[in-house]
Amino acid sequence: MKKRLLGAVVIIGAVVAAGLFFASAPRPIDSASLPSHVANVANGELIYHIGGCISCHHPAKESGADMSLPSGGAAFVTPIGTLYPPNLTPDTTTGIGAWSDAAFVNAVQHGLSPSGEHYIPAFPYISYGRMTIEDVLDLKAYLKTLPAIVSAAKPAEIPFPWLVRRGLGLWKQVAVLPPVTNDPDQSVGWNRGAYLVNGPGHCAECHTPRNVAMMMDQGNALAGGPHPEGRGKVPSLRDLIGRQKYKDVDELAAALKEGEEGFFDDLVSGGMGEVQQNIAKLPDADIHAIAEYLGSLK
Repeated sequence: MKKRLLGAVVIIGAVVAAGLFFASAPRPIDSASLPSHVANVANGELIYHIGGCISCHHPAKESGADMSLPSGGAAFVTPIGTLYPPNLTPDTTTGIGAWSDAAFVNAVQHGLSPSGEHYIPAFPYISYGRMTIEDVLDLKAYLKTLPAIVSAAKPAEIPFPWLVRRGLGLWKQVAVLPPVTNDPDQSVGWNRGAYLVNGPGHCAECHTPRNVAMMMDQGNALAGGPHPEGRGKVPSLRDLIGRQKYKDVDELAAALKEGEEGFFDDLVSGGMGEVQQNIAKLPDADIHAIAEYLGSLK
C-alpha cells in the first residue's frame, strides 16, 4: 500500500513538474507578428531618453569607456544578486547590431534574450510591454545610429541562474500588465503623460510597492515603496500638489525640466537625479504632459 502511494506521489510530482516546465517555456514572437512600420529615429531618441536607457546601460567608470554611450557593464545590485546590463550599441558581436526587429521586441517587451532565456525583471520589461511596438522599433532604429562599441556582457551573479530564469516564465504570465490606452475623459496632454509615465518611463517600477511575489501592487500604483536596490524608500508620486510638494502643474513641469539647477533639491536623491536629467531632454510639451498626469494623481 505504501509503495503504491509513494509511486502515485512520484507520478503526480513528475506530471506537475513537467507541466510547470512547459508553462514556463519562452514564447517569443516572430517577425510575421510585427506591424509594418517605417522607423522614426527622432522618436526613437525620445523613447531612449524617457526610458532612461543610459542610466542602466552605461559602462563601468573604471572601464575608461565613453560614459555617454550605452555599452553596458556597470554593476547593478538587486536583492537577488548583481546584474551587468548589456551593450546596446550596434556592435554586431557584443551589442545589438545583428539583432532582428523581432529579437529586439522580444527583449524589450517580453523579457527574452535572442537565445530564448528569460531576462531578470530588473530590466523593466513589464512596463516596456505596455508601450506600442512602433515606439520599440523606433528605439531600435535610434540605437543603430550610435557608434558601435565592443563590450562583452558579464554573466549575472545570481544563485541557481537557470532555475531562476526558467521560473520567471511563470512569473511573467501573472505579472504582465495591459497596454496603456487613452482615457476619453482626459486631455490629450494627460493621456500622453500617462503613456510616458506608465510605459517607457517605467516610473511604477520604483515608485510602486510590490507584493510577496515581487509583482507591482496595482492597487497602490505610484504610491511609493522600498527602494529596489534595498536601501531606503522611494517616495509616493501621488497628490504631489495636494501635499504642497509643488504649487501647481507648471511648477512640477519646471522641476522635471530644471532639477537641481532650478533649486528643486528633492529631485536629486535615490537615483532620481539621473531620471530628471533624462526627462529634461524631452520636448517641453512632453515634460508638461508628464507633470499634468502626475499632478492629477490623488
